[in-house]
Amino acid sequence: MFELKDAYSVQLNQEGQLKHFITVEGLSKPLLTEILDTADSFVGMGAQQVKKVPLLRGKTVANLFFEASTRTLSTFELAAKRLSADVLNLNISTSSTSKGETLKDTLQTLEAMQTDMFVVRHSDSGAAHFIAEQVTPNVAVINAGDGRHAHPTQAMLDMLTIRRHKGQFEPLVVAIVGDILHSRVARSQIHALLTLGAAEVRVIAPTTLLPKHIEMLGVRVFTDMNQGLKDVDVVIMLRLQKERMQSALLPSESEFYRLYGLTNEKLTNAKSDAVVMHPGPINRGVEIESAVADGPRSLILDQVTNGIAVRMAVMSMAMSGQTAEKNNVVEA
Repeated sequence: MFELKDAYSVQLNQEGQLKHFITVEGLSKPLLTEILDTADSFVGMGAQQVKKVPLLRGKTVANLFFEASTRTLSTFELAAKRLSADVLNLNISTSSTSKGETLKDTLQTLEAMQTDMFVVRHSDSGAAHFIAEQVTPNVAVINAGDGRHAHPTQAMLDMLTIRRHKGQFEPLVVAIVGDILHSRVARSQIHALLTLGAAEVRVIAPTTLLPKHIEMLGVRVFTDMNQGLKDVDVVIMLRLQKERMQSALLPSESEFYRLYGLTNEKLTNAKSDAVVMHPGPINRGVEIESAVADGPRSLILDQVTNGIAVRMAVMSMAMSGQTAEKNNVVEA
């Protein structure tokens, strides 16, 4: 476990530009809005004949995934390539770190190879912050998920999806449902939604899957699904993270589905135009009914499309912030 300090304090250069993207916590509403606006400009690129822009031409991006994730890795790789970067995918489980070389040695070796950006996914909270602050501060670091702490690009692609379908955040009531306890996604979503001005954020889960004092983040807590979904505008389901559960927190998956799985029947409690989201991968019949996941109110595939755009946005912004900081140092 890495020490968690004020992770947001290392993210900005002297001009207030993003130079790393480690967490949404502590970032301003204008900066989060800038990320969304930048991502918006990239959304339609997938439909173009030429799917590339030269914003990271000549730059090298290393995807360092200490924790497996096909979806997140593939979207980061595609985002980097659409920005015209050279991409290196490093399989950490078979790399030098498993041969006795320390994480610091491995990363500094990559930095010496003139790598410009690290996209880091790690099972320990604070890993991306540690790398940005202590190991390679001159390389842009993007957090692709660290422990239970944060998953900022997932939160921002969710914000982009909500904004593109609902417009302003101010009138919205958003419910986040499921395994709140183990979810770095939920934590980042809560910070992003409240910073962007959502009227109300609710969390819905059994008591065993709720972090202690979660209400201190500014959310309303519900243990009854039907009550929690009443009159909400957006429903975000979460994956049951069984690999992080160290004890029997649920009687059974079927019991969880009965009480907290999203079905069309439970969805009638929400507003008639409420939309449904899920960060994936989906456990059908556990967290969500197939009829809902594939239904007209589901934005799950839109989230995937928007994920590429958001990752392009934060990568280009962080690289720009790093370049500006280096130029200021040279001029000084």
